[in-house]
Amino acid sequence: MRNAVKVLRNTSDKKEAETLYPKVCSMLDKLAKKNVIHKNKAGNLKSKLAKHVHALA
Repeated sequence: MRNAVKVLRNTSDKKEAETLYPKVCSMLDKLAKKNVIHKNKAGNLKSKLAKHVHALA
C-alpha cells in the first residue's frame, strides 16, 4: 500500500499521476473494505492525493 501512495506522491508528471490515481484509489477502497485501514483514513489519503494530482502542472 505505502509504495503505491509514495510513488504517486513523488510523481511530478501529470499524465502519469492521472493514470496512477484511480488505481491507488481502488486499492485504498479495497483495504478499507477489508478493515485493513479505517474508511476515514482511506478517504483522507484519497483527498490529499487528488489535491496533489490536481496541483501538478
